[in-house]
Amino acid sequence: MKLIRAANELGNGPRKVCVAIGVFDGVHLGHQQIIRQTVADARQHNAVALVVTFDQHPNAVVAPDKVPPQIFSRPQKLRAVEALGADAMLEIPFDQNFSEKSGEVFIRELVRDLGKIFSICVGADFVFGRKRSGDVGLLKKLGAELDFQVHGHAAVALDGELVSSTRIREAIRTGNLDGASQMLGRTYAICGRVLTGDRLGRQLGFPTANLEVDKLVLPPNGVYAGCTRVDGKLYRAAVNLGVRPTVATGKPELRVEAHLLDFGGDLYDQELELEFGKKLRAEQKFLSVAELKAQITRDVAAVRAD
Repeated sequence: MKLIRAANELGNGPRKVCVAIGVFDGVHLGHQQIIRQTVADARQHNAVALVVTFDQHPNAVVAPDKVPPQIFSRPQKLRAVEALGADAMLEIPFDQNFSEKSGEVFIRELVRDLGKIFSICVGADFVFGRKRSGDVGLLKKLGAELDFQVHGHAAVALDGELVSSTRIREAIRTGNLDGASQMLGRTYAICGRVLTGDRLGRQLGFPTANLEVDKLVLPPNGVYAGCTRVDGKLYRAAVNLGVRPTVATGKPELRVEAHLLDFGGDLYDQELELEFGKKLRAEQKFLSVAELKAQITRDVAAVRAD
């Protein structure tokens, strides 16, 4: 999948372009429907399937006090979009200048820079542009003028409720990871760069990968069974999410640390994706490091037996 930062970088030549537009945080079941429609249109009409999204949530510019935590890291989002068959992804830098464009100007510029758009697919309730001036109605009006089709997909329902990024975030926050996984259409996972920690886990005999997760929505604190892949090989993992009350000093700092069973390599600065399984226990403070080590031993045994 080709990744571009401006529409005129696509290089589609005389080929038409089928476009999906959205924030696509989590690339959940509803998002998948939109992207699959775009890919299907492209395959049927020998066009390029292009997913248009943004390098940050629009609220980061237009409503900084209302920026939701991310469900997916950027690498997860890229992989999910590519897996759906998109040929390219346009990741627009969402800055102050872009935020001031009207919905109509945005679409007209997109048509100008891409040459020939065959179809645009969005969620039925999707709004875009300055003061939310763009919607499906505007797209259909412009489509009639500029000769492109418009698909406004209704939201997907699951268990009688609409699937949305907001609902998925709430499921994750409350520990309903099965529900989050169902709405995502894949096992819930977090992804982050492995940071250099204080190596306490190594001293205890359980080296851990400390993930950078500061912008992500996270489940409740506790110890979880999980798994990850390194160089294509699957490893089970004991995942600790919390502030490490037994050993922490100073201001509590939230960490996600994973001990990979039977792994002995170096993961520093690599992107690691952790799938979450069942919660083994809540976070707790132990009276001594020896008690903590004994509990970690039991946690690892529980993961191995799971």
